[in-house]
Amino acid sequence: MIKKISMIVMAVTLAVPLQAMVAEPGCVRDMYTVQERANHDGKHFTVQMEGPAGDDVTDIILIPGLSSPREVWAATNAAHKECVRVHLVQIRGFGDAAGANAEGPVLEPFVGELTAYIADEIIAKGHRKPAIVGHSLGGLAGLMIAARSPDIIAKLMVVDAVPFIGTIFNAGATVANIRPQAEGMAAMIKAQYGTPKPPEQTQDPGERTLAGGMTNHAAGRIAVTRWTQQADPRVVAQALLDDMTTDMRPELPGIKAPVTLLYAQDDRAMTAAQSTTAFVPQYAGTPNFNAVQITGSYHFIMLDQPEKFAAELKIFLAAD
Repeated sequence: MIKKISMIVMAVTLAVPLQAMVAEPGCVRDMYTVQERANHDGKHFTVQMEGPAGDDVTDIILIPGLSSPREVWAATNAAHKECVRVHLVQIRGFGDAAGANAEGPVLEPFVGELTAYIADEIIAKGHRKPAIVGHSLGGLAGLMIAARSPDIIAKLMVVDAVPFIGTIFNAGATVANIRPQAEGMAAMIKAQYGTPKPPEQTQDPGERTLAGGMTNHAAGRIAVTRWTQQADPRVVAQALLDDMTTDMRPELPGIKAPVTLLYAQDDRAMTAAQSTTAFVPQYAGTPNFNAVQITGSYHFIMLDQPEKFAAELKIFLAAD
């Protein structure tokens, strides 16, 4: 159940110039906007919600990826919270205590609980169906909700994720033949639990690191390294195993909501054609599907190409 932190903040801005009321082009806040803030403490995740009150306001749910806290959406939240209700999700263990995620599956329980959150805290309160934006693991979670509860969301944006990540490792992968590799990787990560954590990352770890393969600039590498260090290895391990052994491709035809895929491409990693081949064919059978390649980016598109990401998100939110 949502716990209200501050129910209503009345913003009266009679003397403020128009430019100050614009969070981004096309997003103009009314001078008498009533802002609402709330926290939700779930079993498998938490939510920080902020945005205008009212039944006619768009709700957008932002789901981070593996090891990432809600901080990954900070710029997106700042740009949109004046005009839409932003629900910042954080899977427990990705920057806070693991809670129920310390043992057992993570992805399926998370998806089930988030579906209930949408039904109880958005739909049941008379609000419109929400839009979901999910990065990486969050994108897979969004696909699961869209396919298994097709009448509960308005639209879905998947940011650099595929319905079955196994094919990234092996073009002929199946859940069965990828499982041993997934279990081995998960075991290595889980073994790190209880070991001393390194000092908080403040310097660029460099391009030839795990973070260097995820984001293509120094500030991004510092942030991703810090988030990885702060994440609970038990939760990361199980979430990775769940991710690698979930194949949503057979369920894609059941999705009713429009699906937009943003997928990354950087010449230092792969050609434009290779990037398209890695992502787009996996979505075959998705009824209402649109794919947009974001050039000059690694996996964290919102960090590497924030302006391009913001532009595509604006188009996504404005579409019927």
